[in-house]
Amino acid sequence: MDIVDTTKVTGLKKANIPETIKLYQDLDDDSKELLRCANQVRQNAYVPYSNFKVGAAFRTKCGRIFTGCNVENAAFTPCSCAERTAICKAVSEGFREFVAGAVVAYQEDAFTTPCGVCRQFIMEFSAEDMPIYVTKAVENSGPQQPLENQSGDNVLCTSIYNLLPNGFRNYK
Repeated sequence: MDIVDTTKVTGLKKANIPETIKLYQDLDDDSKELLRCANQVRQNAYVPYSNFKVGAAFRTKCGRIFTGCNVENAAFTPCSCAERTAICKAVSEGFREFVAGAVVAYQEDAFTTPCGVCRQFIMEFSAEDMPIYVTKAVENSGPQQPLENQSGDNVLCTSIYNLLPNGFRNYK
């Protein structure tokens, strides 16, 4: 059986950013800034049902950062994830091109990556493979303390094409 390059058949692009785990201290300043912003906005999450706070930050092509937190609702279906909140804020202000994103939440033994709906939502605004940084959230340690991960914290450095292989952007 021949190996077929499915990108030629489907038009879907494959990930060109390798998925790795890095130490926070080894990230560049732009990536650290995204994670700090995601940690900060996570504090605003409205989660009276799950008590599971999530923060997200996305950098636009021009360098502006938009943040979002999850917002729950008693009916559950109308809940808004942090990633979609951040992107909707950006789109509502005229920004539709992103170059990187970050997601933080706290699970003891796992990274909290975007849900399936958010992966598709991010893909809609990703003409090219885009890095996504995922790490454990930092809890608020005081009113004047910056919410920054520790140097030795692990960060999953992945991309939207890694998170959603064979995803699609339009119906053309």
